[in-house]
Amino acid sequence: MSILDAALWFAFGCFALAQLLCLYRVVRAPGFSDRVLALDTMTINMIALITLFGIQRGSGFYFEATMLFAMVGFVSTVAFAKFVLRGDIIE
Repeated sequence: MSILDAALWFAFGCFALAQLLCLYRVVRAPGFSDRVLALDTMTINMIALITLFGIQRGSGFYFEATMLFAMVGFVSTVAFAKFVLRGDIIE
């Protein structure tokens, strides 16, 4: 096991723990905006996990998948912000 493998497994563990804590926050958050923020953080953590998996496998396919995941996460966050400000998403 090389140093890179050990660092990858440590990072996998850290981001998996962060995912679990965000999932807890989604379930137990006091307000709707707190839940959306936790879901956005889960999106960021998923992007990190997929990127780490791509590094471990040595494949560029996973990096393209993370870009798509990031775009969907960004659009959903912007849609929620627009909903909070105006009350509707589509004008």
